[in-house]
Amino acid sequence: MLPAVLASSGPIPVSYYLWNVTQEVSVQVSDKRRLSRDRDTVWDPIHTAGGMADPASPAGPSADAADLASTDMSVDPGSRTESVPPPSGGSGVPAEPPGEAVRRLESQLDEARERHLRLAAEFDNFRKRIARERTELGDRAQAGLVTRLLDVLDDMDRLNAEGSAASADSLRQAVGLVDKKLRKELEAAGLERIDPAGQPFDPTLHEAVSTLPPPSPDRDHTVSATFQTGYRFKGMLIRPARVQVYSDQGQA
Repeated sequence: MLPAVLASSGPIPVSYYLWNVTQEVSVQVSDKRRLSRDRDTVWDPIHTAGGMADPASPAGPSADAADLASTDMSVDPGSRTESVPPPSGGSGVPAEPPGEAVRRLESQLDEARERHLRLAAEFDNFRKRIARERTELGDRAQAGLVTRLLDVLDDMDRLNAEGSAASADSLRQAVGLVDKKLRKELEAAGLERIDPAGQPFDPTLHEAVSTLPPPSPDRDHTVSATFQTGYRFKGMLIRPARVQVYSDQGQA
């Protein structure tokens, strides 16, 4: 139809233009369908024993060279050297030089030795001061007891001065009064007299000097007589009482 139209010498009819546009549209539609079909088609990879190698890194030639160097099989793994970081502290601080470390440790040792000597001297002074204070405390306590006994000594001096002119009865009464006064002062200081006659024998307070057969079974292991009075001072035994004990077996 197109050659016939072109061969005619008259004007080109409108139907020709319509046919030409239709042909162009059909060609474009067929091209788009072919492109869409090619894009949707999934191409299978080539199946070989080792598979396909991964594509090269897009980093360029330098990256490929680094990969080849890292996978070089001709180098012995044991001969590879690794970079060792310089010594430093745990927090990234550089290590202290040996000379400075030695000087620092020597300085700390001198300070510790001086502190030890100072503490030893202070403790020795403290020990001496405590011993001195303990001695002074004991002396003051003894001085207080002696002060209370001074009145008894004065009475004894007056008794001795008037003893030659006094009668036996008045002298006996004076001695009895001085004895009571002396015992009163000692008891006030904490002295306790131990006279266990007629009491059960107690080996922690009494010292058996001799034994006697008991007059009755109920008096076995009881004190029959006191030879020497015992004393306790503020609950502490300072002298046991020396006694005679009733015993069937001949021993206390």
